[in-house]
Amino acid sequence: MEKGLVRDQNKYLDPEKAGLIPLEPFDPDKIHDFDELLRAMAKTAFGGRQLGEALDVLETMVMDPDCHVVATFSGAMTVAKMGRLICKMIDEGWVQSIVSTGALMAHGFIEAIGMKHYKYDFGEMDDKELCQAGLNRVYDTLEPEKNFIQSETIVREVFKRLKREKYLSSYMICRELGKYLHENFQDKGILKSAYEKDVPVYIPAFTDSELALSIACNFLESDPKIASDLNPEKLPFQFNPYVDLFHYTQRISGAKKIGIFTIGGGVPRNWAQQVGPFLEMSLQQFPNLNWNIKRFHYGVRICPEPVHWGGLSGCTYEEGISWGKFIPRDKGGRFAEVFCDATIAWPILIMGLDWRLKKQKKD
Repeated sequence: MEKGLVRDQNKYLDPEKAGLIPLEPFDPDKIHDFDELLRAMAKTAFGGRQLGEALDVLETMVMDPDCHVVATFSGAMTVAKMGRLICKMIDEGWVQSIVSTGALMAHGFIEAIGMKHYKYDFGEMDDKELCQAGLNRVYDTLEPEKNFIQSETIVREVFKRLKREKYLSSYMICRELGKYLHENFQDKGILKSAYEKDVPVYIPAFTDSELALSIACNFLESDPKIASDLNPEKLPFQFNPYVDLFHYTQRISGAKKIGIFTIGGGVPRNWAQQVGPFLEMSLQQFPNLNWNIKRFHYGVRICPEPVHWGGLSGCTYEEGISWGKFIPRDKGGRFAEVFCDATIAWPILIMGLDWRLKKQKKD
């Protein structure tokens, strides 16, 4: 071969000497559990690598004894039968605070009292027929109206306890619902586990839920004029969302480190993340407050929303750094984001964490 046709490889960067990390072929014959599955995926590319690396961050976060983990949940995850994953995270001590949509907790409450959701085959009945049959559709799943009727009966019982209070917030109501489940039901439930492990559940948009509507109907039962008079003094108790905000802020301010695990986005995610800017804002105006500024040290998120729409659910952790919500990576921040349907990625991630920690205990 002529000399001019031979390329000089010495003029190019040597990837090994530069410290680049080589990828490895995914070998199914070497996979024996979910931990090994995710370790192997972390050495591949694209979404598989994202999920594998997410387990590394999640493991570090939940095993850090100084870290207070906040979990935020949105989307129809309990209708999709993912509620036991939340129970698992609570029962194992992997989460210390929860922020959620009201609907997610309402459907989880329904499951906890033994009611069921059903598979929907597209084309069997149209949505008009489903409405007439009392079957509420969530994409490919059906929620019978009788589920809500049954849950309303229980909420009515819990409401009798709530009426003794002068004021309430979402975490206080969730705690009372969890206590009722603890006292009367054997099966697992998110609010039941949260009550048993003393994990507060905050629902920032509480009235956007069947639970809140059931309570509103109880208001009307005690005095139907409440709806027309609009006199807040006639309500059996006063609902104050700032009780949630200050309760959550105190818990976060008192933690040595904070981490966040997020499914989806929306109000739960932003409400949980805004604590850093709120602490900073408060201390700028009131420096004598017994609070400490905190930013999230760890973060793991599963959400299919792309960033280019500019919406909150697609907001990256890097973007959150600009708001003072997260510690930058060069200061020790560790984050993982998985752009995937949570009903696919979340079970694999939790099973991987469970396998990994159990193997560590055996060792």
